[in-house]
Amino acid sequence: MERSPGAAAAARDLVELVRRLRTRLRQVPSGGLTPSQAAVVARLHRDGASSTTVLALAEGVRPQSMTGTLNALDELGLIERSPDPEDGRRHIITLSEAGRARALADKQGRNAWLAQEMDRRFTEPELATINEALTLLARLGEAAD
Repeated sequence: MERSPGAAAAARDLVELVRRLRTRLRQVPSGGLTPSQAAVVARLHRDGASSTTVLALAEGVRPQSMTGTLNALDELGLIERSPDPEDGRRHIITLSEAGRARALADKQGRNAWLAQEMDRRFTEPELATINEALTLLARLGEAAD
């Protein structure tokens, strides 16, 4: 299927914008956690229980590096480790109650930062246009017919 030049340009620009926004949102302070710690807390909150190996792959780091991150989160009481019922050598990592609370607070902080920046940078008519565009873009996330 041939792409229109407008769709190709919009796709390229949207991917770049999402990448830049994601990078910027990761820089929003998250209560004293390092960016890698905050990313793991957010991933566990979003995706649920995981293993060290899966988390390392998802975050693009070595398992040894992920173990260090998880040890720090464990010391802060933000995660819980339990033996994997299928492989006793592995552990399943989940967020503790404190970890879930931190993840929600961090998410609210990122949302508040983004809303504040949008209020500061855009007029009401521009915000209305952005909301219209988001409604259209939401179709990309819908299941194909």
